[in-house]
Amino acid sequence: MANARYDEASIRVLKGLEPVKERPGMYTRTSDPGHVIAEAIDNCVDEALAGYAKKIEVTLFADGSIGIADDGRGIPVGPHPEEKVPVVELVFTRLHAGGKFNKRAGEAYSFAGGLHGVGVSVTNALAQRLDVEVRRDGARWQIGFADGDVVKPLKKVGEPTRDTGTTLRVWPNPKYFDQPKVPLDDLERLLRSKAAFLPNVTVTLATERARSAAANAGTPSFDTRTWRYRGGIEEYLNELLEGAATLIPVFVGDNYAGKPADNDPFAEGEGAAWAITWVDDGATVRESYVNLIPTPSGGTHDSGLREGMFGAVKNFIDLHNLLPKGVKLQPEDVFGRACYVLSARVLDPQFQGQTKERLSSRDAVRLMATMVRDPADLWLNEHVEYGRAIAELSIRQAQQRMRSAQNRIEKKKGSGVAVLPGKLTDCESSDARENEVFLVEGDSAGGSAKQGRDKNLQAILPLRGKVLNSWEQERDRLFANNEIHDIAVAIGVDPHDLDAPETVLDNLRYGKIAIMADADVDGSHIQVLLLTLFLRHFPKLVERGHVYIAKPPLYRVDVPSQGKRTARKIYALDDAELEAIEDKLRKEGVKDATWQVQRFKGLGEMSAEQLWETAMNPATRRLLPVAMSRAELASTLKVFTMLMGKGEAASRRAWMERHGNEVEADV
Repeated sequence: MANARYDEASIRVLKGLEPVKERPGMYTRTSDPGHVIAEAIDNCVDEALAGYAKKIEVTLFADGSIGIADDGRGIPVGPHPEEKVPVVELVFTRLHAGGKFNKRAGEAYSFAGGLHGVGVSVTNALAQRLDVEVRRDGARWQIGFADGDVVKPLKKVGEPTRDTGTTLRVWPNPKYFDQPKVPLDDLERLLRSKAAFLPNVTVTLATERARSAAANAGTPSFDTRTWRYRGGIEEYLNELLEGAATLIPVFVGDNYAGKPADNDPFAEGEGAAWAITWVDDGATVRESYVNLIPTPSGGTHDSGLREGMFGAVKNFIDLHNLLPKGVKLQPEDVFGRACYVLSARVLDPQFQGQTKERLSSRDAVRLMATMVRDPADLWLNEHVEYGRAIAELSIRQAQQRMRSAQNRIEKKKGSGVAVLPGKLTDCESSDARENEVFLVEGDSAGGSAKQGRDKNLQAILPLRGKVLNSWEQERDRLFANNEIHDIAVAIGVDPHDLDAPETVLDNLRYGKIAIMADADVDGSHIQVLLLTLFLRHFPKLVERGHVYIAKPPLYRVDVPSQGKRTARKIYALDDAELEAIEDKLRKEGVKDATWQVQRFKGLGEMSAEQLWETAMNPATRRLLPVAMSRAELASTLKVFTMLMGKGEAASRRAWMERHGNEVEADV
């Protein structure tokens, strides 16, 4: 590459919507078009949130297009005072153009989720075709786009009308997405939640029925679902709980800031509405939203709700002198069994990434805690029996946590044989040379793995969430972490140094310890954290070749029958392997578009049979050994110190500057 040209002409300037087309993954999820459709729906929701729209209608057409309509004010169609082009054209063709940046009182949107100004412009950029109709000022206007560009200029059509609103019809471009269809379950869940937070708004989803060729010219028919929650978020939470036994009735509340005083940090209208209850056992249900944008990864508003409720419950416990001596309450003791729906209203929300799945606004913690604390204090003291029930549950959780932590520390001190973790599903064989244990990401995947495994030789240990970065963790405190404790007890080996005697592995219960995580960025992160644990604190396992990485596939290709060849399923590890498989199918004479490609979102989406066939069956799986000599281990430990050490930021930065061009980033 020494002769590669690098001059003024080498610099390319991306204009208009080109950045989105070049790197769609920076602006939206590319697994399916669900997020770009949600961006268009959010515009309707913002009109409803502002008090102008009473209806939101979404239509799934048989040709794969999606219609989104509201009866709000309609996008302005006049020329922009500075850009001199119709505003509706500007909104769909220009990044960072929208009505949600100006947050002053009296402007178009005081509270909105689409703060980035890239929402429907991204929808347009990644669409083969997008048609818009605007009804406002007594007239109907239409404009059409293709591949993000205007192909039908704005014009007035039809007779005058008194209706107002905006209607879109979008044909997502399949080349930008792993699968071209919007997942119906995800869309229904999204629309149902919007209706729950907008009790005066009717939300409708219509799906066009498939038609025969003979009836193709007839009037299309639709299956329609309509949501309207007159009981608001309380009714919605009870629906999510699906009849689960709750400890107390749902506590519903809301609190918003009034006109701010000079020292008030919150803007007028900021605050939250919530519905919360507690369950003694079973799964917990939690959903949170910011300006009606779903935040499945939570964020600072969830933290604020937790802080506010913890403060209120702790105050109730102290007031009634309920805390036993020696018990120290922590927020997770109170909040661990809570089920809730939270709707935060934040004036200028900041999210992590364009998909807005996690709120990162620092002020939201204090905002939520402040808004929740006083109403929760009042409610608990008005319903003392409910307060006592929550207090008793929280104290039990705290006592269980303290007992568990004490047992882990005692185990580290060599107190004898430890009881195997309750979540470990062990194998029947006692031959450690043949036995395998799979450290599986998540309870859902753990369930599939338990059903699909070879019960005689294979054990399953599901891990909840990401394991602690243990690189700089003191060895005598390792067992204070629940996941690390369970791993050590399950495999039968205590933490040790590289120079430890070989006898440290005498009680090893499994010949193979396999890390099995999702085939995505989060899964890779979990792999790194577990490898960090083994390299740092269990190096003999690595040196002796007991640690492996299971490689589940990212794709499944369903190939139809062809002549005498029956239908088959082929699994692809990654994009490159998928491309190679498709090239091979073409060479075999299989016609394009006759095979179907499914992208697995995670291990939990795979059936027990699929997980066995691709990741656990010794005959068909891909299990990569993590084995190193003593010299290789010493060298690797130095690299991991630089990558994982808390005080190594400067070294990491220098390393990334040297090697950043050698890696591929999944963004």
